[in-house]
Amino acid sequence: MQAIENDQESDTLSRKTGLSYLHNPGSEPLRYMTLSNLLESAAARYGQTEAFVSLYDNRRVTYTELHRDADQLASGFRRLGLGRGDRIGLWAPNGIEWVTTMYAAARVGLITVCLNPGYEANELKYCLNKCGVKALVCPDVYRTLDFYGKLCTLIPDLSSGNVEVPTLKTIIMISQQKLRGTFNYCEVLGMADETGIEQQSKVSPDDICNIQFSSGTTGLPKAACLTHFQILNVAYFVGKRMNLDESQQKFCLQLPLFHVFGVVGEIAMGTHFGKTMVFPSPTYNSTANLNALEQERCSIVFGTPTMYVDLINLQKKSNKKIWVTDAVIGGSPCSPSIINAIKDHLKIQNIVYGATEMTGITFQSLIDDKEYRNTETVGYIMDHVEAKVVDRKGNLVPFGTPGELCVRGYLISKSYWNDPEKTKEVLCDRKWYRTGDEFVLQEDGYGRVVGRLKDMIIRGGENIFPKEIEDLLGEHPDILEIFVIGVNSERLGEEVCACVRPKPGSQVTLDSIREFCRGKLAPYKIPSHLEIVATFPKTASGKIQKYLLKEQIC
Repeated sequence: MQAIENDQESDTLSRKTGLSYLHNPGSEPLRYMTLSNLLESAAARYGQTEAFVSLYDNRRVTYTELHRDADQLASGFRRLGLGRGDRIGLWAPNGIEWVTTMYAAARVGLITVCLNPGYEANELKYCLNKCGVKALVCPDVYRTLDFYGKLCTLIPDLSSGNVEVPTLKTIIMISQQKLRGTFNYCEVLGMADETGIEQQSKVSPDDICNIQFSSGTTGLPKAACLTHFQILNVAYFVGKRMNLDESQQKFCLQLPLFHVFGVVGEIAMGTHFGKTMVFPSPTYNSTANLNALEQERCSIVFGTPTMYVDLINLQKKSNKKIWVTDAVIGGSPCSPSIINAIKDHLKIQNIVYGATEMTGITFQSLIDDKEYRNTETVGYIMDHVEAKVVDRKGNLVPFGTPGELCVRGYLISKSYWNDPEKTKEVLCDRKWYRTGDEFVLQEDGYGRVVGRLKDMIIRGGENIFPKEIEDLLGEHPDILEIFVIGVNSERLGEEVCACVRPKPGSQVTLDSIREFCRGKLAPYKIPSHLEIVATFPKTASGKIQKYLLKEQIC
């Protein structure tokens, strides 16, 4: 069969012949709004409800106060000469100022460039220059993170600028002091006047409002452009599927806000439904996260699989009284063993699947899903989304057959910023986004991740997907974390290597792993190499960086 080019023909053929194509038209229309509209609506509906609670500095902000502060900051931005379409970098740990800055930028049509607070000077330079950032908001210092020091390394004379970052004209410091070459955050708040946010009426839902750098699991990050319309609607439909209502519920925010999961799945969704969002600490701290669940009685927690591994291990030791009803899991594939552990210790789970370029989420479990669907799939296709699975030639494969997942719909990033070549690599002329994930699409609307195409191991001509082995070994009684990579073999091309972080006090041997796999995996899939590791190289959002792991092992 030739690759299918006509979309109507694709839909018809998939229904007649069982080929992997699905379209969920949705049960209600998309919402044509901006983030500014969202904040106004939340302030009007939930005014005195606490929007954010910051436990580490004992601060509580209502929706009315958030709206007021965002307006003042937006006015200050205008007084500094920032206007619609300008890029403003947000380089900070989690905190109330982060959220205020994001909404203030949206109010006047600025584009927020989300930056990892762990970036070193050269990494920061790459991102600032990639997007032509005009202004930067950051703290002066947080523990070992010396933001001001790194800026001075990058731009020795902050007051006059530098050819290293020629577009950067304004630096705003979240600080108690006035630092050379910068504005103080409170100083900018104080610049507000009545005409400061007049430009908000010109902002369109179709405008880019957020630039997200991909996680960099395979090299230099790419800058995905997301619009108000995309962020708002993904956040709304995810919350709707979770059956969120207007009863008071608290979110525990484990995830970094600079990540798409934080912007869409935490901030925007919480604002949509008037939830109180709790910051346990500025940067990831599993002890603070568990304490927040107990202290603030959070009912919903968000995180990557790694974050839940840490949380569960702490809860086993401390046995705190917690009130969690939903644990939202995303960011990277989650093994059935981890999902079952979450179910045992945190009661209920909600699985999501997506990527930065898909505004975060394209598959999500339904509220009444049975155990199989929660442990063996990544959920049901989201509203207003199309999905198909194709072979290497672009032909649709039958339902239940692995292939590359492609997704299309309102939520797909239109481009990478200033990078047409990379955009063409993942977005074809018919607007299908190529995920790079080996995926199985089921006729009932659910899907399963088999692995990453780039992670596939080819051993003597046999294709091996690491996730299958990782899921099995995740059930090994002595293994805390497991990742599988291919290592070079003169005879077979590649061999299977299990990289293991054992549970405390346990010992893992290659023989014990091979014995555990025997009878459960074909012999060629059973690891022939073992590496014991103390930690895995990961992004700040918890995704494994297998290319760095391979560099360490090989």
